[in-house]
Formats: sequence, structure tokens, C-alpha cells
Amino acid sequence: MRLLSLARDLRRRRARERHGLFVAEGVRAVEELLASAVPVRGALAAPALDATERGASLRHALEVRGVPLLDVSDTDFASAADTDSPQGVLAVAEQPRTTASDVLAHLGDGGCVLLLDAVQDPGNAGTMLRSAAAFDAAGVIAVTGTVDLWGAKVVRSAMGALFHQPVAHAAWEELDEAMAGTGAELWGADGAGQPVSRLAAERPARLVLAVGNEGAGLSQRARARASRLAAIPIAPGVESLNAAVAAGILLYELRPEALRG
Repeated sequence: MRLLSLARDLRRRRARERHGLFVAEGVRAVEELLASAVPVRGALAAPALDATERGASLRHALEVRGVPLLDVSDTDFASAADTDSPQGVLAVAEQPRTTASDVLAHLGDGGCVLLLDAVQDPGNAGTMLRSAAAFDAAGVIAVTGTVDLWGAKVVRSAMGALFHQPVAHAAWEELDEAMAGTGAELWGADGAGQPVSRLAAERPARLVLAVGNEGAGLSQRARARASRLAAIPIAPGVESLNAAVAAGILLYELRPEALRG
């Protein structure tokens, strides 16, 4: 399949799953992609890429890496791009073949894996990936019902964090099997839970932290598996926190003591 046609096709989740590929769009995203170990299949460039020194430098970096680079018109580029104001570059890359077991294999004592439980907003998912990387989580697992972590909006929102940490999609049954024998304990984020500041002292050596859907919260499957529910106390009259904000606070509060500043 020609690169332009492939990039257009990868706007659909089914196509991304079928090909095992994804698209990184924009100068920053492609720069971060090139700085990672993720294999890059090819890139599209529109005239806008050469309009800035940074863009021209990125073109050179792609050429030095030997990445097949196809120059296309603004119209053709827009047909494959996901943004309203394209920056003139997108790359097609391979999705790492990472499983839930692979992610949990990085979970040593004091570690934490972030679990996305039917998180639907791509911006929230991307922000959670960034927070997981910032607070040294061992990785991220997205269970059934969660937005595709390799969708263009998630990739863009993650600001490169997606390329530098292990992430995986998994069904609940797969997660159960992967967690068996690891010594990991699942906690859930819930406003009706115990204040996280009190729970921090009880933090297990290996933690899987589930953050639920933006509107519905944790699923029943997550609640049934959670040994603790952690809450963030907020001011009276405020209904709840944004899911991504809550995930960031909880990841910070539940970091190993050695990482606290």
C-alpha cells in the first residue's frame, strides 16, 4: 500500500490494529518518535515543513535516518492529517507488540502501573501517559473500553511519552492472568474512597492503579478487583476532578518514598 493511502487508512482504529501501525503527526511528535527505539516505516512532508528552521532540521534528521520521505501537496497531506492546522509532517511507525505481561514485567518493588479503565477522551488518555512517565510509573495498561492509545489525538497529547514507556491494551481476563503471581495489588481511584494521604503508608510494594471513565468512574470489573479505593479530598461544592488531573495527583502521592522531592 502506498504511504499516502496507508496514512489515510490509519485514521481508523481497525486499520491501525490490522496493520500494527500508527501515525505520529506534527514536528514535536515526529522528533520524539525519532528519539525513541520505535521503528519508523515512512513519513509524509508538505511544503509547510520547510517553512521553519526546525522543520528543515527535522527533514534532514529523517533523511539521515534513512526514513522513506514522500513529499505531497497541502491537499494530499490534509487528507491524511488529523489536525486542523497541520505542521506539514507525519510519520507512520510500528506499534510495539507489548502485552500486559510485558508491562507488568517492569513492575519492581516500589513500582506502579497505571491502568486506564474505559477512559474515553483522547486528550485525557494522552495526559495520563505523560503523567505516568513523569512520575516514573513502570508502564500503562488500557483495558477493554478505553480509547485506542495509538490514535492520532492520544499520540499527540502524550507528547512523546508513548514512545518511551511500555504500554499495552488488554482484556480484563488477560490482565488477571498477567497479574497472577506478580504480587501486584490493584487499587482504584474513587471519590468515595479513603484519602490517598492516609492510604500512602499502606501502599503495596507493587501497585496497579486504576483510573476510570470520565463520567461513570470505575467500572464494576475494576471495583470487584480493587483492594483499596483512593480519593483526593477536594473543596465542598466541587463535584469531581478531571480524570487526567486525578491520575496525576494519585501517581504523585503514591510514588515510592525514594522519589519524593
